[in-house]
Amino acid sequence: MEVIPIGLFHSPLKSKFGIPRQSGLVSELTGYVTFEPEYRQEEAVRGLEDFDFLWLIWGFSANRGEAHGLTVRPPRLGGNKRMGVFATRSPFRPNKLGLSCVRIDHVEMHPKWGPVIYVRGADLMDGTPIYDVKPYVAYADAHPEARSGFVDQKDWEPLEVLVPEACARLFSEEELAALKATLAQDPRPQYQDDPERIYGMPYLDKDVRFRVKGHVLEIVEVKHLS
Repeated sequence: MEVIPIGLFHSPLKSKFGIPRQSGLVSELTGYVTFEPEYRQEEAVRGLEDFDFLWLIWGFSANRGEAHGLTVRPPRLGGNKRMGVFATRSPFRPNKLGLSCVRIDHVEMHPKWGPVIYVRGADLMDGTPIYDVKPYVAYADAHPEARSGFVDQKDWEPLEVLVPEACARLFSEEELAALKATLAQDPRPQYQDDPERIYGMPYLDKDVRFRVKGHVLEIVEVKHLS
């Protein structure tokens, strides 16, 4: 079976560094799906406006090389404990396929791109190939009492994010809210805890530089990407 993209995802997050580790964690983060030419017809999304959520099936296009081994180190466990790859949502998978549940913001027809699906809470980087979209159906997809394995055993608290006024003025109110919510998820590799280290994360057309001390993340500089 050959699987080819039906579209692309467009996001303010331009690299895999900083991508939320699960969909729905950053509801402020917006993005949109555009389709390949053969699917740019209004009837392809007819009825989608009556749903609140959408499943995206997509590809880990930024992963280089093949997945090796049958175990991975989940960030939720601090990157120090191995679990079976099929017991995690690690991006290092045999077929490099991702599955994300996102909220539909709205659907509109674009004069050039045809139907465009705007969503919130996606954990996809800009340019990610989309292989399929399917509506979320609550009676079949929701299992609120389900166990979540090691995820249930490890509490997670978002970081406090400090943004200097000079840096905050470079973004719109909505852009800044999404940036702060994304950084609050702590994009650093979990095995790194150097309070003096400066990290850089591409966001929109800017390079956001920050450091983390304890439970506080502070933006120290914002530069325009060249």
